[in-house]
Amino acid sequence: MKTFKYIGLPLLAAGTLMMSSCKDEFLEPKPLSYFEPGVTFNTESGIKAALIACDNELRNQMINLGGTGKYTMPIQEIRLSDLAVGGNTDYGHITCFGEVYTKTTPTSAYDRMSYCFTDVLGTGVKSANTILDYVDNVSGLSEKVKNEYKGRAYFHRAWRYYNLIFQFKNVPLITHVISTPKLDYKSTSREAIIAKMIEDLEFAVNNVPDQAQMENVGMVNKGACQMLLAKYYLAAGEWQKAKNVCDDLIGNPNYSLMKTNFGTFDEGGEPETWKITENVIWDLHRPENKMIAANKEYIFGVANQGSGSSFVKNVFMRGATPFWCNGTNTTPVGGLTATSNYARTNPNYDKKLDFVRAIGRGISDIRPTYFAEHDIWCINGVMDKGDLRHSVETGNWFPREALKYNNPEIKKSSNPEIQKLYGKSYGEVGFPTYADTIKSRFGFPHYKTYLRDVVQEGIPGSTDFQGATLGGNSNWYVYRLAEAYLLRAEAKLYMGDKTAVDDVNAIRERAHCEILYTTVNIGDIMNERARELTYEELRRIELSRVSLCLAKSGVADEWGNTYDINTYDKQEGTDPNGGSYWYQRVTHYNNYYNKGEGGIFRLAKGTVTYNIGKQNLYFPIPNDALQANSGAPLFQNYGYTGYDESIPMWTNAADAEADEVK
Repeated sequence: MKTFKYIGLPLLAAGTLMMSSCKDEFLEPKPLSYFEPGVTFNTESGIKAALIACDNELRNQMINLGGTGKYTMPIQEIRLSDLAVGGNTDYGHITCFGEVYTKTTPTSAYDRMSYCFTDVLGTGVKSANTILDYVDNVSGLSEKVKNEYKGRAYFHRAWRYYNLIFQFKNVPLITHVISTPKLDYKSTSREAIIAKMIEDLEFAVNNVPDQAQMENVGMVNKGACQMLLAKYYLAAGEWQKAKNVCDDLIGNPNYSLMKTNFGTFDEGGEPETWKITENVIWDLHRPENKMIAANKEYIFGVANQGSGSSFVKNVFMRGATPFWCNGTNTTPVGGLTATSNYARTNPNYDKKLDFVRAIGRGISDIRPTYFAEHDIWCINGVMDKGDLRHSVETGNWFPREALKYNNPEIKKSSNPEIQKLYGKSYGEVGFPTYADTIKSRFGFPHYKTYLRDVVQEGIPGSTDFQGATLGGNSNWYVYRLAEAYLLRAEAKLYMGDKTAVDDVNAIRERAHCEILYTTVNIGDIMNERARELTYEELRRIELSRVSLCLAKSGVADEWGNTYDINTYDKQEGTDPNGGSYWYQRVTHYNNYYNKGEGGIFRLAKGTVTYNIGKQNLYFPIPNDALQANSGAPLFQNYGYTGYDESIPMWTNAADAEADEVK
């Protein structure tokens, strides 16, 4: 198979698709930001260019940090969940979306929150609509080929809307390229959008080829369409249909869980500092193995490798690991810097203490919760020591205790109490003194975060190992077969099918877990998702979807709570009672949010508290979109300024589509 190669944006502009700037905003009354009349799509090359734009945009959302305000979707969504909080204590907006969680929507958090709304609607949806509006006009294409293009475009549009409806709930449904300014959109109800996307994805499943029939890897395939369709079926309360789709995926002979070592073994950045013992979990998450033919678990991902103009730097290793080399982390005695990221050219260099190459030069854009580090790996209070996903012995998991005092000044100290620290791990002699208790010490899944920085590896004097820079490889999963098992377990749970436990245990057995479930509830399934899919799934979005599913099904959560479909997402406050399942997970498992006096955390520049409310299940519709749509009010979410239940919205997609072209 060939890995799909992306064409860079300059080539797109030189071809037939003129892309808008990332600063173009949704509903801005400039038709050229959506459609350039001089650009035509009456050739297949034009349709291909639009499809490549869709793929590029999806890739950028998954792996390209993109500067202030535009964090990768996996990072920004995990911040507001049970598993993590924002770690940017030096940015002035610690919780990333935290400031929008007020009723006034302050500007300071605007670029982060509005990016999820305006850029996604203004680029990803637009590119998909371009294909759908023009492909039938391309002469010489068979109906089969046209339907493949349509199916892939439907997937891309549905993927964006899946995220939007669980971030913002009711949003404008845009199904055509905008050729003239339109300032009077109405919101469309989430239920209507779900029904529309199901219809589109059913078409896609029937017309997009299976990966086994495709030459290139990295383009939308039938399996990707099936995975997304299963999620939409769950959102619609169609449990049996969701199960049937997952049955098809799991029963497809071209797919299977990977259970033995395969592909290329990467020994890690510096084996003498942090040794990796080859195992299936490590191999499964090496970028160079994710899209190869031998990987039968791969369903769909984004390709990002090489040195061409299409490559985007992926510094995920920098964003998701602790700021361990912070100069304010000092020895308990003497106040010397505890850990240094010194170069191989340093005369004091020690291969056994080269953490900057072993784990990367982290800055902690996110801070995992204690639950994510520890409690989630316990079953009924017992740590599962066999689980490869939390295995220190193999090198897969890097615990907070594993760092070692490596500053050469410690070894040179005349104080024996200081000198004896050198080369010893924190677990042996105790932790340093921290000025910042958020950024600098936590355990993390090294097998997920490690990306070989080939550029810095070639510079002996470098101390800045961030991730996959130019010439590297950061292919990234969007869907793996493991998630199909967990989606099927969820569908079975809602139907009362006790064999849901078998699907969860299938994932645990592959991970060499010693403790298997005898029965499962929704909490067990969501815990297993966290163990298996961290930094792949969009965690808060999935919790938002499951909140809807529990309300529709009437099934109780792990604490015995049931949810009313009419009220679960229309509550306010920070008390522990009520709200959605997302809110219950956050307040039960996140040791940072809503902790009152006990939730004040020390930073180098002061203190911070993390608070979140029941109304924050959804983000507010951004003010710039509300103001730009001057001809009609968009429906604002409950708990934010401008909420008004009487504001009209479309309740079926056909009406919304008719309004677009009137």
